Amino acid sequence: MAFSLKSEFIVALALILNAWAWHATSVRTLHESNIAEQHEQWMAKYGRTYKDQGEKEKRRAIFKKHLQFIEDFNASGNRTFKLGINQFSDLTDDEFIQSHTGYLASKQVKSRRNASLSQQYPSGDVPESIDWVEKGAANPIKDQGQCGSCWAFSAVAAVEGITQIKSGKLPVLSEQQLIDCDTKNNGCEGGLPDDAFQYIIQNQGITSEDTYTYQERDGTCDSTKEAQQVAQITDFADVQPGEDKLLKVVAQQPVSVGIAASGQEFRHYSGGVFNGDCGEQLDHAVVVVGYGTSEEGKFWKIRNSWGESWGEDGYMRIQRGGESSYGLCGLASQASYPIA
Repeated sequence: MAFSLKSEFIVALALILNAWAWHATSVRTLHESNIAEQHEQWMAKYGRTYKDQGEKEKRRAIFKKHLQFIEDFNASGNRTFKLGINQFSDLTDDEFIQSHTGYLASKQVKSRRNASLSQQYPSGDVPESIDWVEKGAANPIKDQGQCGSCWAFSAVAAVEGITQIKSGKLPVLSEQQLIDCDTKNNGCEGGLPDDAFQYIIQNQGITSEDTYTYQERDGTCDSTKEAQQVAQITDFADVQPGEDKLLKVVAQQPVSVGIAASGQEFRHYSGGVFNGDCGEQLDHAVVVVGYGTSEEGKFWKIRNSWGESWGEDGYMRIQRGGESSYGLCGLASQASYPIA
């Protein structure tokens, strides 16, 4: 009898294992057959077309790789943020870095401008939280497209913010003017917000987006448009490295920062408080537009220039107060702000 029960148990266990294996294989097969459909839907959503079938198959393989990474990450649990498919999901790492970043950290001057020369850090306590977007000091999210002009978008957003704070009026300013006319920077090949601020000061202002519209490519400076200034700054300053210093300045206005943004998790961030893979070096420029605390912990709120389909409608909440005093992804290591 004991032998019979043992045999029945083994048979039953084998049937269960076979059924599980069949189910797992079916799920994998279904997933594989569904990749083509998901890729087609993604192509339609983002308006993507390819030159031939070979290119399409190559991009589909890249898309599949990113999709698998995202699904595995989101299924792992115990995360403070989620990932999602977006407009970058058919690009290789090198292609993404080349076309959608543009912060030239190696070009940053060795002797950074001391903030104390122009504007002292505010004294006293700072608010527990602040959001310059909610306070009306930020325009709708923009998209740099396939141009390494993040530095221009970062500088413009910071100037728009301080202009609104000082005047009560929020202009929509021109990134293309900086790309075409700021000769210290390299247009779609990258640059620095500091050099953009210096150009705006020397030009006695910057014009509007309506006057000098964004083209997503390098162009020749239009001196007539360049002279139609609608916003001015008098100076700029660099924030000394460290989250504590950055906090005091962000309490007063939006701040341009360099950040490491080429990591797979950063690229496919879709929501929550980010504390994941950033990349190995500062390669992108964004704007810190606030800070606060949520259930997932303390965070900085950053404004990106990758369109509203990325992140939380174009924004990211990223961990504040981590192990490094320079901040996660290095966001508190090279920060600067315009003065009006």
